Formats: sequence, structure tokens, C-alpha cells
Amino acid sequence: MANDPLSDTRRQSYWRKNLTIVAALLSVWFSVSFGLSILFIDALNTVRVGGFRLGFWMAQQGSLYIFIILIFVYVWLMNRLDRAYGVHEHDPAGGGA
Repeated sequence: MANDPLSDTRRQSYWRKNLTIVAALLSVWFSVSFGLSILFIDALNTVRVGGFRLGFWMAQQGSLYIFIILIFVYVWLMNRLDRAYGVHEHDPAGGGA
């Protein structure tokens, strides 16, 4: 990438896409943590899941599951982005630790 004449343009494009991924995942995080756990809790509490009200369950457990899923989605998306731009991590020797 150092010999690429468009390296500055490629870096800017990579960073823009990185920020887009982060913004999208933060939007999901905000929607789940604020929306489902605070704003819409009364509406969700009319539904029961496993004997618990859905609003209570989302505030206590469901949001944690969503956050963990978001971590894995971020890793997966960033690995795809890194491969697309040729900046992924790889072992040049081809061996393990």
C-alpha cells in the first residue's frame, strides 16, 4: 500500500468506511439500551417471555446479549474491511505460535 499512488485516498476511504461501521453499531447499541430498555419498556412489558415481562428481560438480559453480538459483528465487519483494503493481519511465516 505504500507504493500505491492513491494511498491517501485509500486511507481516507478506509477510515470513512470504518467510521460508518462504528456509527451504525453505535446506533444499534443506543436503540437497544435507550429505546428498548427505557422508552418502550411499558409496551414491551405487555409481552411475556419465559414468565418474565419482555421489557424487564430486555433491560436486564437481552441488552447484554445484543451488546455481545455487536462485538462479534464489529470484528467480522472490520476483518472484511481490512481484507478488502489489504491491511489485514497475517503471519508471513505461515506458522502458528
